[in-house]
Amino acid sequence: MRVAHYIKTQLLELDRRLLVPLFSAHPRLASLYYFLVSTKFGREHRAVLRGRRRYYESLKDPSNSSFLLRRNIHRLEKGLIMRPRRSVFAVDYIKETVDQYAICMASNAAHEAELQWAHDVLTNYFSSVISDATVDRAREVFSRCAETAVEYGSRVPYQSEARQALSVDFEAFYDLCRRRRSVRWYDGRPVPRALLEQAIEAAVQAPSACNRQPFRFSIFDNPEDAAKVGAITDGTAGFSQNFPCLVVVVGDLSAYPFERDRHLIYVDASLASMQFMLALETLGLSSCPINWPDIELMERGMSEILGLAHHERPIMLISVGYSDLTGGIPFSQKKMNHDMVRWESL
Repeated sequence: MRVAHYIKTQLLELDRRLLVPLFSAHPRLASLYYFLVSTKFGREHRAVLRGRRRYYESLKDPSNSSFLLRRNIHRLEKGLIMRPRRSVFAVDYIKETVDQYAICMASNAAHEAELQWAHDVLTNYFSSVISDATVDRAREVFSRCAETAVEYGSRVPYQSEARQALSVDFEAFYDLCRRRRSVRWYDGRPVPRALLEQAIEAAVQAPSACNRQPFRFSIFDNPEDAAKVGAITDGTAGFSQNFPCLVVVVGDLSAYPFERDRHLIYVDASLASMQFMLALETLGLSSCPINWPDIELMERGMSEILGLAHHERPIMLISVGYSDLTGGIPFSQKKMNHDMVRWESL
């Protein structure tokens, strides 16, 4: 054991002192490092490629949601609210959008609400732009599809003044933010699914890049299952056995055709997860976000339990339950405003 430990220590020292400085000098050397020396990014590389592969497959065989359609309809919405609005826009992707809409319309698995949104925005778009050869051809395809669609609704861009008035002020919201702390000890009461569904409904209102929402919440509300899944990561040692409910936030890399967008699953899922946890607090439930480090053994364990495809990655875990009122909560002093803000100008 001592010899093995010594060798490992020396290799780590060699890596730190020589290899890391050398291979970090150039992007191609960095790639070579993670090919020759370390395989830490191997799962991510495969996940991104599998995601791209699944993305292209989904164009012809969409499930209940089409990432391409969602992205392009959102792009059309942004074009419709531009100031000033261009008389013709989206020429480079309107055919692709209408073709995907037609495929989704023909699919029995297509989500009705998503198709209604696409139908309404496309109707709004074609009534707003002037004649153009590409646009007119797409208009004809859409017109044929729209004959079988529901009537025009109201899922289109609207003015800011139409938003519902707020019933909460900053002080109340700030109190909510301060009250929400990571609670690790629960009283054992089961978590009602109706409350979880309410919190999820709030979570999915969070913004995401081009409204693709490339994530899902896998929920274990059986305490035995929650404890088993929660124990996969080292970050829950000593308290995972008391989880009444556990949520695994899973990102879906099949939402993107390009590597440049691979980090969006983490950004979008985190935005939704924060709203989820705040919503839980208003429903009388407590939660604790649990870090998910990229460790191969843990990744394999979670993939097996959840049956994850290669393009799906765990983002984080969130324990949920009714707080044990005698359980301790770390004070966790937050950084001060002046440490977190830097006022900039050009």
